Order: sequence, then structure tokens, then C-alpha cells
Amino acid sequence: MRKPVVGVMGASANDALTQSEAQRVKQLAEELGSVLARKECVLVTGATTGLPDLVAKAFRARGGFAVGVSPAADPKEHRQLGLPEDGADVIIYTGFGYKGRNVINVRSADVVIIFGGATGTLNEFTIAYDEGKIIGVLEGSGGVADHIREIIGFCKKPTSGVVLFDKDPNKLVEISLAAFSRCQALS
Repeated sequence: MRKPVVGVMGASANDALTQSEAQRVKQLAEELGSVLARKECVLVTGATTGLPDLVAKAFRARGGFAVGVSPAADPKEHRQLGLPEDGADVIIYTGFGYKGRNVINVRSADVVIIFGGATGTLNEFTIAYDEGKIIGVLEGSGGVADHIREIIGFCKKPTSGVVLFDKDPNKLVEISLAAFSRCQALS
């Protein structure tokens, strides 16, 4: 069986976390990166700053293999956008901008983890929700993640996917990967 691909979607440095929020979620990011590496997942991020970058660095420090999907067309544009080059083992340059990149991120992942976030993360969540993905929401991480239940309730749109919630990164990854395994067994 192949390794599960987990996409971590969350707040970039542009999402204006306060100093206390940034410190609090940094620990969650490190825990999330560590557990994903221990579970031998492949990590996909938007090759961006902020929370996904923190997760990727913790993940790679523990031997994980990370793929970054950049909105830029090439390394030069990636640097001009102020995006990190050290958060992934491989960077795919899409040239599709942020919204186009989000579609590729979500479609490349078996499981999508929503971690904090603002409008970009909300966009990634709605793509994953519409496409019936397994979605793990790290509650208590701030931003969009703490409002997903409200968003689902407000929209009242059915999905063929699974949305799971937990405040503990370890438990969230555990239940998300279990859901992925069940889906694999059925197909």
C-alpha cells in the first residue's frame, strides 16, 4: 500500500497572527509535522510561509518527504512572492496563482488538514468539501479552522467526504488516516 498523502492547509504569514497566537500555534505545527512524519505520510503544502511552512520544517526535520505546490511559474517568481524554498523536498511550480494552486493541493491529497487560516484556507476547505475529501480540522488553531462547523451548518450542502474534528494533532491525524484506510479498503 502506498503512503498516504496529507495536505496541510493553513494560515500563511500574511494572515496577521498576533504574537501570542503565533507562539501558541507554532507548538501545534511542530506536533502536527512530527506525527505526520512518524506515520510515514507524504506531505503536500502550498509552498508558503506561516503555519504550513512550520509544519513542513518539523516534518522534514524528522525525515518526512514534503512536496510544495507553488502558485509561481518558476523559482524566480516564487522568490519574488517571498515564498520559502526550504520547506519542501520538491517544489512544483504551477504558474496558476494562489487559487489555481489550491485546487492542485487539494486534489493531490488523500487527506486535507485545515489548520488555522483565512480566506485561502477557506478556499481550500470548500474545494476539499465539494470534492468529497477526508478533511481533518485542527480545532483550537484559530482562524477558519475554528469556524468550520458553523460554515458547514450555514451552507447545508451535503458532501460525500468526511469531516473530522479534534484539538490534538496526534488524534486528528490518527482518525483522519483511519478514515483514509477505510476508504481504501472499500475501493
